[in-house]
Amino acid sequence: MNTVVLTGGGTAGHIMPSVALMPELEKYFDKIVFMGGNGMEKDIAAAYKLDFRSTEAVPFRRDGVLKNLAVPFKLCKGVNQAVRILKELTPSVVFSKGGYASLPAVIAAKRLGIPVVCHESDFTLGLANKIAVKLGATCLVSFRQTAMQDRRYLYTGLPVRESIFNGNARKAQNELGFTKTGPVLLVVGGSSGSRALNECVAEALPLLTREYTVVHVLGNKNSTGVVRDRYYTVSYTDHIEDYYALADVVVSRAGAGALSELSALRKCVVFIPLPADVSRGDQCLNADYAVKLGAVSLDQKDLTPQRLWDAVTLARKTPMTPASPVANALIVRHIVRKARVLKQ
Repeated sequence: MNTVVLTGGGTAGHIMPSVALMPELEKYFDKIVFMGGNGMEKDIAAAYKLDFRSTEAVPFRRDGVLKNLAVPFKLCKGVNQAVRILKELTPSVVFSKGGYASLPAVIAAKRLGIPVVCHESDFTLGLANKIAVKLGATCLVSFRQTAMQDRRYLYTGLPVRESIFNGNARKAQNELGFTKTGPVLLVVGGSSGSRALNECVAEALPLLTREYTVVHVLGNKNSTGVVRDRYYTVSYTDHIEDYYALADVVVSRAGAGALSELSALRKCVVFIPLPADVSRGDQCLNADYAVKLGAVSLDQKDLTPQRLWDAVTLARKTPMTPASPVANALIVRHIVRKARVLKQ
């Protein structure tokens, strides 16, 4: 049986692009398996009825060296688990979207001589994909600028789910319990939420609700069910396309997944990137690029109710243009080409 193993996790941005590739992957592979940790990747795999295999996965912490002392031991355990799983599945290729949850599968594949293809959505490679490239993985990237940095990188573009283009605004309205009578502002703080953004939106509601019905996706670590006059919240949704279809303006973190989807839909967007001092700075680069496509970028350090209102007002004037070609078929062709190496 011809099998492909997908791996990635930690945040939805390391999971949903693989989901986007499934319709194309099903044309070439008899079996698709997702391997990751026990984070949201497990729940998303279940939602899409994917065979899921779990390994130990531990994030690398950027806020203190001492907090990473256990990483080598847990990673070793995860790799050993992944070796056993890959021996059982005998896949012809492993496809990684990065994130700390991908490392056990990538390292195990290297040990077993299984080809690996990784894809980087951001302008710069994350740590997991850097390790994958050093281990010999074929690296696909979303932007020409990234491909120009290293001859080993192959420019393909971004994977985007087909369902993103088929959102049902009425379905989202029914779920929230209101009828659209004016413009809707959608606020999305990422799959894990954003305390700074959520708190600012709460303070800005008197301004925002004068003009908009505000729909706020808080993130799966935050409470939900709050309903005020023209303000509705949900914790997390696995059909964000319906909320996108409902929205006239979107406020979002600047993850690569959000950039690809919102630009593909030509939405009016305010991006508030995750600050560089709590990340590797990839969202700041994404937001800078998004400005060239027509979006508005607002630094978190400058985030106040008035500045948020001003940014939303400005963003509404200009829809984004697509960031990069939707490249699902091209990415899958690279995966298939690599898989054939094992078969020969």
